[in-house]
Amino acid sequence: MNREVIALYDEYTHEGMPRREFLARLARLAGSVAAASLLLPLLENRHAIAATVATDDPALETGRERFESPVGGVDAYVARPRAGDAKRPAVVVIHENRGLNAHIEDVARRVALAGFLAVAPDALSGSGGTPANEDEARRLIGELDREHAMSMYLSAVEYAESHPRGNGKAGSVGFCWGGGMSGRLAANSKALDAAVVFYGMPPAPEEAARVRVPLLLHYAGLDTRINAAVPAFEQALKAAGARYQLYMYDGVDHAFHNDTSTARYNAEAARLAWQRTVEFLTKELA
Repeated sequence: MNREVIALYDEYTHEGMPRREFLARLARLAGSVAAASLLLPLLENRHAIAATVATDDPALETGRERFESPVGGVDAYVARPRAGDAKRPAVVVIHENRGLNAHIEDVARRVALAGFLAVAPDALSGSGGTPANEDEARRLIGELDREHAMSMYLSAVEYAESHPRGNGKAGSVGFCWGGGMSGRLAANSKALDAAVVFYGMPPAPEEAARVRVPLLLHYAGLDTRINAAVPAFEQALKAAGARYQLYMYDGVDHAFHNDTSTARYNAEAARLAWQRTVEFLTKELA
């Protein structure tokens, strides 16, 4: 797909561009409104194909739980292996700027199938939960107070760590907006044991200097917006003596792991990054 179209969509989804402006600019790039309408399904997430793992997979137990945070109650989608009574290491799954939607619930089930207790909080719990309309979800995420959001996820890590079905270890994995939050948790949570970042905005260098847990970092080679901040992040990690692994996936876009987005999903990079993620969390949360 035309790189200008991908860049326009990234600007629209991350920088608060009004939908009317996005559609007008997309039509200009595509050559007509009709051509733009053909591109839209390739750009926007199709949640009808989100269930890589069936919602009623017999190997899993899933449900909704609620925990408290300094800014109020937080709802979460929780998934774990059904077999046996063994306590599992917990993984906090942190959603993109679209909120806790069907895709992120599916990712939580993938985490559970890999042998973990998956806890996927809804950062929009205080607004009545993630809305079905993605534009509205992005708007609400954009209005979240940065430190209020952090307090929710610090509480999520503590909840996961002390969960009765957990083994006392807790990691995090986040995507896009959630990738940035996962990186910040690595610098701010005393309960966290490991963190995985998928193309999230790196924390500021002074915050990154506080990272003391192992980090696994996945970045997309074509994601210039995020990648501009990676060198300073890596420099801060090295100066702090942090233990981290950083992978740059050449030729792929931001959100390459999201298989509901035809235009940006890259199956090869997604499989490799997920394999590395499971291996990393298995090792660090053992």
